Amino acid sequence: MSRILIVEDEAIIRTALRRLLERHDYQVSEAGCVDEALALEPRGFDLVISDLRLPGEPGTDLIEHAAPTPVLIMTSYASMRSAVEALKQGAVDYVAKPFDHDELLETVARVLHQRSTHSTSPPDITDAGGARQPMIGECAAMQAVYTRIRKTAPADVTVLIQGESGTGKELVARAIHQQSQRAHAPLICVNCAAIPETLIESELFGHEKGAFTGASAARTGLVEAADGGTLFLDEIGELPLDAQARLLRVLQEGEIRRIGSVETRHVDVRLIAATHRDLRALSKTGEFRLDLYYRLNVMQIDLPPLREREDDILLIADVLLEKACQRHHRDGLRLSRAARREIRDYPWPGNVRELENALERGVILAEGHLIHPDDLGLRPSLAPAPRSIVESQPATAQVESEVLDAEEDLSLEDYFQHFVLEHQDHMSETELAQKLGISRKCLWERRQRLGIPRKKQARRSSA
Repeated sequence: MSRILIVEDEAIIRTALRRLLERHDYQVSEAGCVDEALALEPRGFDLVISDLRLPGEPGTDLIEHAAPTPVLIMTSYASMRSAVEALKQGAVDYVAKPFDHDELLETVARVLHQRSTHSTSPPDITDAGGARQPMIGECAAMQAVYTRIRKTAPADVTVLIQGESGTGKELVARAIHQQSQRAHAPLICVNCAAIPETLIESELFGHEKGAFTGASAARTGLVEAADGGTLFLDEIGELPLDAQARLLRVLQEGEIRRIGSVETRHVDVRLIAATHRDLRALSKTGEFRLDLYYRLNVMQIDLPPLREREDDILLIADVLLEKACQRHHRDGLRLSRAARREIRDYPWPGNVRELENALERGVILAEGHLIHPDDLGLRPSLAPAPRSIVESQPATAQVESEVLDAEEDLSLEDYFQHFVLEHQDHMSETELAQKLGISRKCLWERRQRLGIPRKKQARRSSA
C-alpha cells in the first residue's frame, strides 16, 4: 500500500482529497503547512501532494526536503507560469484546482508507477538500537537487489536469499521485513548452522514437558514465536532432513506440532531463508528436500560478492571505518592512499564481514592519524618493518622532513620505493641505507620484497 502525504492548509480540500485517495487503497497522512510536513519526515512517503500556496514557506520548498520522494504540486491559479516554475524546481507534475477526480487519480497512479519502476534508492534498515540507516552500495548489481526488495516486501511471499558468506543476507531479510505489512510484528532470526542437530527441531518447533531427557518444562519454538511476523532462517542448507519435513508442513498448511505433543497449532508466519549453498544441487544428492526447495524459492534474491562490487568497496570501507572509529574512540583516523589501493585490489573472500574485521584491526593498530596496509593485515608481510622511518632517526633533517610529508599520503613501502628510485643514481647502497636509517641487509631485503632492482654501477678502470 502506497503512502501519500497531503500538504494543504484548507481543511475541507485536505479532507476531501484524503477520502478520495483512501477509497482507492492509499494510506494517507495530512499536514497544513511545510513545517508540519517536515515533522512527518516526507522522505518516508511514496508521494507528496502539496498546495503551491501555503502559510509560511511555499509548497515547492518540499521538493528538496522530500527528495527522492516525488512532489506533486497543486495550484489554484492554473497558470502555465506557476506550473512551469514548479516543474523547473523539481516537481514531478502539477494539477490545477479545482481538480477532476479521475484525472488526479490517474496522475497519482502514473507517478507512483514511475517511482516503483525507476526508484533504486537503498532501503533503510532499523538496527537493534533503533537507529535507521540505508543499505550501502550504488553498483548495478545492488540496484537490482534494491528493486527486488521493494517489489517483494509487500507481497508477503516466501523469499530465498542466495549469496556467499558475509555478503549481508540478514540485512536484506531485515529490509524486507521492515518494508512489509508485518513490520509491526517480530522478526525472528535463526542461524541453522549454529544450533546442534539434536536440538534444532526443539528450537524451531518447541517441545512439551518430558518430551525428551532434560525437557523439564514446555517450551515455545521460534516458529511459534514469530507468529504474525517473519521468520528468517539463515544457512537453511544446514537444516536436517527431519526438520525440513516439519518446516514443509509449516509452509504448506501453516501448522506446527511441538515435540511430544499431539496438538496441532496454527501459525501465520512469513518465511525468509538464506544460504550460501546450491540447494538444487543438494537436492540431487538427497541432502535437501526438493519439494521444500520449490516452496522456498517463490522469490529469489541473489547478493553479489564484494569482489564484484568494485564501485562500492571504498564507499563501504569509509562507512565501516567511521563506525569502527566511534567504537574505539579514534576520531580523525583515515586510510592512506596505499591502504585504499590495498582495499580496492584485494579479492575479499570473506566479503563485507572480512572488510569490517580488517578495518577494525586497522583502527586498533594504527599509530598516528593514518591507517597503512600493514595495519589492515590483509597480506602476510615477508619481513618485519618499523612503523615509521622517523623512528629510525634518519641522518639528515632533509630526509626527516621528507618522511613526515610522505606519511600524509604514502605508506612506508611507498616512501621507501620513492626515495630509493630518486636517489640511487647518485648515492651508494651504504649512503642510501644511512639516509634511511636502516642496515644494508635490510635495504637489500626490501628491494627484493618490493621488486626494486639495484642500479648497476659503472666499473672504474684501474690506472
